[in-house]
Amino acid sequence: MSEKLSLFIGSYAEAADPGIYMYELDLATGEMKYLDSASGLKNPTFVSVDKPGKKLYAISETKNEHGERIGEVAAYSIDPEQGKLTELNRALTIQPSSSHIQIDHHHKYLAVSGYHGGNIGLVQIAEDGTVAGLVDVQQHTGHGADPVRQDRPHPHSVQFSPHNRFALVADLGLDLIRIYELDQEQGKLIYRSEAVMKPASGPRHLAFHPNGKWLYSINEVGSTITAFAFDAEQGSLTELETLSSLPADFAGENTTAEVAVSQDGRFLYGSNRGHDSIVQFAIDPASGRLSLVQFVSSEGGHPRHFTITPDGEHLLAANRDSNNLALFRIDRDSGKLTFTGHTTEVSKPVYVKAELFRK
Repeated sequence: MSEKLSLFIGSYAEAADPGIYMYELDLATGEMKYLDSASGLKNPTFVSVDKPGKKLYAISETKNEHGERIGEVAAYSIDPEQGKLTELNRALTIQPSSSHIQIDHHHKYLAVSGYHGGNIGLVQIAEDGTVAGLVDVQQHTGHGADPVRQDRPHPHSVQFSPHNRFALVADLGLDLIRIYELDQEQGKLIYRSEAVMKPASGPRHLAFHPNGKWLYSINEVGSTITAFAFDAEQGSLTELETLSSLPADFAGENTTAEVAVSQDGRFLYGSNRGHDSIVQFAIDPASGRLSLVQFVSSEGGHPRHFTITPDGEHLLAANRDSNNLALFRIDRDSGKLTFTGHTTEVSKPVYVKAELFRK
């Protein structure tokens, strides 16, 4: 019996148009079937899914009572059997907007990143899964080495540590990963430490290894990937190495986007926008260091994001500029990607997540 996965996609969109999409992926045939969409949100580029609670949370841009730009979070219930999304409520967050959203491992808080405002917001989730509201904001200050891309702080994403004790912020503008302790009782982010990276790196997204001992940062400005050792007691990072995400002979313009580690911890994948590829590295099981395996075309333009399916055997790339999702097969032994030939059209996809809901 073939398994069918639910796909959740965030995109660039005007509020009057669909912006969040729900599809179904049949792993046996590679077919991606449209199920539902949600409109009413401006640029719901990133979403975060609470699978046990069957909830989805999306960022959006709006205006407050004074007519000023501000971010908001919208909560949706997921009906996997009917393939439906139903809006529950919304709450205003940080100014002037948010660029990313991540749910904590206990499904009590959402972290929203303010690329344009240099800030991080912590949003509480009510017991019924609705958005309770903003409970804390942390403001970053300073600038990085690149006068154009790093003229001020640009927190791009937050990743919660495996035991949910820390929130790690990738600040593209400051060339650092700032680590906050999550006070779950008070709903506060408490500064603990930071890892300063090479100038003009521009850390964008983070991924933990399944063992919790290593963290990987994909760096947008420098088109590199940095491996860190993570001290879960102290909440600190020690850099192990930094490698290019690009072929040695590539001379074009490029920025990176997403990074992910396979469920078995053997391989790391990253996306290149410009080279329009997925790069694959093997992870040394003793040291966490990386060795290059291959580059594969993303089968589209500007791969903003990708996801590995729960079975660990497929990867879906979201290509924003070519308006498509592309499905790849993952070889379990080598980790290498092979394009299946299956794509589906989606308008300006930025984020994709695959979840299996058992019936």
